[in-house]
Amino acid sequence: MSIKTKEDLFIHGLRDIYYAEKRIVNALPKMAEKVDNTDLKAAFETHKTETEEQVRRLEKVFEQLGKKAEGEECPAIEGIIDEAEELMDEIKDKDVLTAALLAGAQAVEHYEIARYGTLCQWASELGHEDSRKLLEETLEEEKNTDKKLTKLAESQVNKQAA
Repeated sequence: MSIKTKEDLFIHGLRDIYYAEKRIVNALPKMAEKVDNTDLKAAFETHKTETEEQVRRLEKVFEQLGKKAEGEECPAIEGIIDEAEELMDEIKDKDVLTAALLAGAQAVEHYEIARYGTLCQWASELGHEDSRKLLEETLEEEKNTDKKLTKLAESQVNKQAA
């Protein structure tokens, strides 16, 4: 995609996060399968369902903009997920692996928070208020997921891996 305007940049960002969200939907079940902590497993499973809704929300944004919902490869999310998959193969201690996967999930959340925050601002500046509202809904979900993961890390997972 040729990026010449802020609108083009906005569409590029939407395609990037659309790709990322679809990639995350596929990665979460693998991560849930590898962890022993029941609370983290449940968090991964819940977030998969939430992420599926976020994909649908992004499809609505594309529709509002008169664009086809399509992803554009996101090297950032690929790197984070590739690292998590490598750790799943390398780490044998279940508690250490659980801590590593939780940290990887938080890296994903932080990337999404940064991306959605920017997209919300650009949508507002470009006059796409309906799209901004949908993106903001997802941004709040991502922030809440990050808080839940932080609480799990501090109260259970990191202590178990020590």
